Amino acid sequence: MADIELSKVVSRVTVQDGVYEQLRHALMWGKFEPAQAITISSLATEFGTSHMPVREALRRLAAEKGLDIARNGSAIVPDVSKTRLNDLCQARIALEGLAAELGVAHVTDEDLERCTQLAREHEEMGRTGEVYPMLRTNQQFHFAIYKLAGSDVLIQLIEVLWLQFGPYMRLLSAFVEKQFGSGDIHPVTPYHDMIIEALRKRDKDAVRELMIRDIQATQSLLLRLCQD
Repeated sequence: MADIELSKVVSRVTVQDGVYEQLRHALMWGKFEPAQAITISSLATEFGTSHMPVREALRRLAAEKGLDIARNGSAIVPDVSKTRLNDLCQARIALEGLAAELGVAHVTDEDLERCTQLAREHEEMGRTGEVYPMLRTNQQFHFAIYKLAGSDVLIQLIEVLWLQFGPYMRLLSAFVEKQFGSGDIHPVTPYHDMIIEALRKRDKDAVRELMIRDIQATQSLLLRLCQD
């Protein structure tokens, strides 16, 4: 299991949503191994809750195809395959490319400053070997751009795709961790700065194309790591 901590959920009003949100983000960031079984009891202990909010969170995540539910009630992280990876990336390219393009019309100087800050943080974490903060910052960078499109529908669909992409993020994080451990620092994507520059120029075609290239670069690496 990756080193992403789940914390106690204590508010009775928000306990179900708290469990769901933490699990959702943990899956997105690659906390769990592909095909790993996750029991309700173990999660309830980790969250410090009863079984009920955990069971409801797992049900919601299964409805979004972020998990599979076994007959015994345990949740199973979906396994990985090259076919599934290509299918997910095809959908990501279509939706995230569109969201990035639409966002160009609404970008402000404050938005550019925020994206630049996130790109610098991502770069610094890449230099210092902070794998999971780096993955979180990468997600924040992408969604800061997608939210500029002003489309709740697109954001919801993209979030579900990132959730389903979680097992592949675990492959990616394990690869990056190994590189850091051997002293071979994983190169930070060059596309973030290029995307920011295209946003600054209000070049929607370039923003879309660069976002697609960023996704395809990750896809290419994962295809080498993924075993059918």
